[in-house]
Amino acid sequence: MIEAIAELFRWDYQGQPFVLFGPAHLIALGVILAFILSFFWLRSRAPEGWRRAIRVGMAVVLIVNELAWHLWNAVNGQWSIQTMLPLHLCSLFVFLSAVMLVTRSYPVFEFAYFLGIGGALQALITPDAGIYGFPHFRFVQTMLSHGLIVSAALYMLIVENYRPTWRSLGKVALWGNVYMLVVFGLNLLLGSNYMYLAHKPATASAIDFLGPWPLYLLWLELIALALFLLMALPFVKRGRLRA
Repeated sequence: MIEAIAELFRWDYQGQPFVLFGPAHLIALGVILAFILSFFWLRSRAPEGWRRAIRVGMAVVLIVNELAWHLWNAVNGQWSIQTMLPLHLCSLFVFLSAVMLVTRSYPVFEFAYFLGIGGALQALITPDAGIYGFPHFRFVQTMLSHGLIVSAALYMLIVENYRPTWRSLGKVALWGNVYMLVVFGLNLLLGSNYMYLAHKPATASAIDFLGPWPLYLLWLELIALALFLLMALPFVKRGRLRA
């Protein structure tokens, strides 16, 4: 029993590898979708105490899951400032989403809706799980982390009735690019590749179809803008985003 459990945390995992859109991947996506759909029931029937418990519960799971990821890398000698600082969008939104859920912060929601969902959704569709298939820790940690980032923003949208505005879209576009420039500078200083601004990720991803560096960065900007506009469309009413 102990050996079987230990195998689920091994760095050199010998079990079932991750298969893109394989049964485990599709089931995980289905569970996340079912969890999000449950928000429509919560919106109309759950008392405030239940809502608070769910928000705090999601925040706690986000933080504990992220700390476990850091601990696992440290135990295996893989933790470094070049790879493990919370500078990738999804790593950053683990903590921001937890803050948003606990405090019900609307300013954080504005960024979580566009940047959090935009980044985490891509990571759910093409997860960076490497060789680690279900039920390895890395598979569960990856799907749980990104699934909860998406769920947290949609919870605030569906249950708490938060809505983005045109101003939200402008703020995200402006400060998102400022953050990108800061991370670009940190990459030069640290010799890192946060947000994949220095080069493409080592594993296969959608970025592979966008040309060489730095061309793919321009394409990512255009795709992000198009995605943000698409995400804003459900809230357009008479030429304006509803507040």
